[in-house]
Amino acid sequence: MATALRAFRIAYDGTPFRGFQRQPHGETVEDAIFDALRRLEVLTPDVDKPDGYAAAGRTDAGVSALAQTITLESPEWLTPRALNAELPASIRAWASAPAPPDFHATHHASSRTYTYHLFAPPDGDCDDDRFRAACDALSGTHDFHNLTPDDHNTERSPTLEATRDGDYLVVTVTAGGFARELVRRLVSLAHGVATGKEPLEKIDRVLEPDPLPGHEGIAPVPAEPLILSHVDYPDLAFSVDPEAAHRARGIFETRAVERRTGARVADEIAGGIVTDDASQPDGSE
Repeated sequence: MATALRAFRIAYDGTPFRGFQRQPHGETVEDAIFDALRRLEVLTPDVDKPDGYAAAGRTDAGVSALAQTITLESPEWLTPRALNAELPASIRAWASAPAPPDFHATHHASSRTYTYHLFAPPDGDCDDDRFRAACDALSGTHDFHNLTPDDHNTERSPTLEATRDGDYLVVTVTAGGFARELVRRLVSLAHGVATGKEPLEKIDRVLEPDPLPGHEGIAPVPAEPLILSHVDYPDLAFSVDPEAAHRARGIFETRAVERRTGARVADEIAGGIVTDDASQPDGSE
């Protein structure tokens, strides 16, 4: 069977998974992709991973993606639509591109963009101007060893921007690459500055060579509001698979409605819980 190296754009809801990259414990997005390839007989049972395989990044547990990108040696018939036939609904391929034989999805990405949806109502304690000032201070080339559990390769050059969208600050962070948990700790630090829990000068201390003492460390914000929203490859020309993309959009639109409905239910429960000794009538469905 003749094969050629191809790149696939993959979108997924990361909330059910232990992350993208395979690991000994817990289901990952990569596990699901490899299982699908085995069912399609593109990957044989005795082979660990496909020839030419690489991925743009290893998103953490709970993180979702719009444009995760993988490469593998694949037969011509393996379109996004064909791959989706064996993937769970939470993982959808929606575009593909031919890739040069020496292409590597990790090393040849010129930039990656993550988007974080931070719940920060404008009438709350988060000051947008202070948040943006923190974003400016954290942008540029720095050693972020105090904002990642990694102990090497911690110098990065991110650009942070924040825009107001109703009750949310939409934070975009773009860089050539990221250390582990860096995006979520950047957002956490900027939020601390914006709420007044940390002075703007704390950023200077975080970027110093000396490690922060444990009680001054910056914990990451939750993973679920984070999306790998774009990965740029200047040398690839992706073609959208119209049917795969249309069905993928429908799946995620349905999930959006389900979650909005779930939020309304949770709001009603929260609003109906009394916090004093007032009696409440019994009720049944």
